[in-house]
Amino acid sequence: GLLCERITSQPPVLRTSWIAERTKEERRGRPSELGCFSLDAQRQYHGDAQALRYYSPPPTNDQGPNFDLRDGYPDRYQPRDEEVQERLDHLLRWLLDHRGKLEGGPGWLAGAIVTWRGHLTKLLTTPYEQQEGWQLAASRFQGTLYLSEVETPAARAQRLARPPLLRELMYMGYKFEQYMCADKPGSSPDPSGEVNTNVAFCSVLRSRLGSHRLLFSGEVDCTDPRAASTQPPACYVELKTSKEMHRPGHWRSFYRHKLLKWWAQSFLLGVPNVVAGFRNPEGFVCSLKTFPTMEMFEYVRNDRDGWNPSVCMNFCAAFLSFAQNTVVQDDPR
Repeated sequence: GLLCERITSQPPVLRTSWIAERTKEERRGRPSELGCFSLDAQRQYHGDAQALRYYSPPPTNDQGPNFDLRDGYPDRYQPRDEEVQERLDHLLRWLLDHRGKLEGGPGWLAGAIVTWRGHLTKLLTTPYEQQEGWQLAASRFQGTLYLSEVETPAARAQRLARPPLLRELMYMGYKFEQYMCADKPGSSPDPSGEVNTNVAFCSVLRSRLGSHRLLFSGEVDCTDPRAASTQPPACYVELKTSKEMHRPGHWRSFYRHKLLKWWAQSFLLGVPNVVAGFRNPEGFVCSLKTFPTMEMFEYVRNDRDGWNPSVCMNFCAAFLSFAQNTVVQDDPR
């Protein structure tokens, strides 16, 4: 029964309705990892880190990596079945296994909000989103507020009508991960295998946003065995692809739109670095660039059409307060 309350956003309405004040860093605890779980090639749950991969970038030379992101498409591609709506199932399974061991005791969970990182990413970016609406189902159980996304009719129609080029671009993003990650620390990536998007390693974290306690989970691409801190999430790396850009206007648009989403995603999980592979029109990665999460705002700080982390965090905190105050009845189902 996660459908007792539906909260819907139509993008244009929220465009300018949120005026921000600077959120104090102190009010936001840094995310700390509580645990993890893995999903295997059949999308089965395992309460361990078996799906975690290890960051293994190519040696730096003048040629660039030259990864062929189209290699293996579509014959070595096993995409996840998107018709299966998993909701919060995997996270709830983790929670059932660990709720007795949560720091702060069972009482901590009663005041918390439980959700996926992806849903929080959408909330953070809503003040700047002009294309995609969203719908969240909210349910309260034993004091805890659970938030789960409901696919909107528009999103479903878009997914079912996804053009072949977009499907291939999605594959290329996963293929890039295969070129950059090894199965064991110190070993080399093996791009000859199948790309199976059922497989996932998920971190479970607790964090704060304003006055809200959060417990959420998000998929992590890999861990860096050579990171300065081996303590997760500080050792995690997010991998992204983007098209090669040659004009200042292209970079400006990239900083305004794509970097906002990258920031929101990695900021929530406490992932310190996003490594981007820039691909040419033929689908080859010709250069890599590291974007430290906490420095992304610098690219738009002086852009009057840029985004501001404070606007994002204040909107998200205000929305979570609204949800907490709207869904007051415990759902006994």
